[in-house]
Amino acid sequence: MARFAYFLSFLLLTVSTTAYADPSPAAEEPAYVELAGRAPAQVITKCTVPNTAALTFDDGPYWFMREVIRQLEAANGKATFFVNGNNWACIYNTELSGNIRYAFERGHQVASHTWAHKDLTTLTWDQIHDEMWRVEQAITRITGAVPAFMRPPYGNQNQLVRDASGARNQTIVLWDVDSGDSTGASVDQQKATYDAVVARRPSTILSLQHEVQWKNVYETLPYVISKLKGAGYKFVTVADCLGRSKYQRVGPAEARNANWKC
Repeated sequence: MARFAYFLSFLLLTVSTTAYADPSPAAEEPAYVELAGRAPAQVITKCTVPNTAALTFDDGPYWFMREVIRQLEAANGKATFFVNGNNWACIYNTELSGNIRYAFERGHQVASHTWAHKDLTTLTWDQIHDEMWRVEQAITRITGAVPAFMRPPYGNQNQLVRDASGARNQTIVLWDVDSGDSTGASVDQQKATYDAVVARRPSTILSLQHEVQWKNVYETLPYVISKLKGAGYKFVTVADCLGRSKYQRVGPAEARNANWKC
């Protein structure tokens, strides 16, 4: 298949937002159609709306998601969750899918972090799309929304990944502040990172964190929220810090059925 024989599984998601009552086996398979090439995805590394801080949380859904939400809402803020389909846990787990729905309904942003957290730069065109499509399908089933943003695992992206994201009408989001939580930084080291950021006082912050470790959520996050709020930042979603829409489209969520499995 030619490179631009695009894997339009997002068309399948469009159908699913209007036909959830029929969880047919066909919904499990992507649709292949020929399509003229779209522009590669834009890669975002910074927010653009002044005095905003977008705190992003990767690798969920996990059991700490509601605590992240609680803390940010207490500071009148919103979070962005870049979720996997089957990484630390299965996205279709009853409690975890409920957490995603809860986040969505309360105005937090749910975005794609691929299905199994594979390095997309090591995959073929069709494999990249499979990683993207499967988690998008899950997000749409759970929330009714098709995500407009994605973050490649490890932040790794190349031309093929940008082309694939562009074909799916998504924007790639990286970061300009890395908490270091995924590479072994201690709580004190993470706090020092944000101390240094506040000392510089950039106009905006796009921060990388992870929701899957207790210490990051219960020890580091309260400090980060207090520090950044004290410096005058407003906690917003990635979409809001860019002045864009969170989702490509939103329809009715799907009732849980036998297809909700990893």
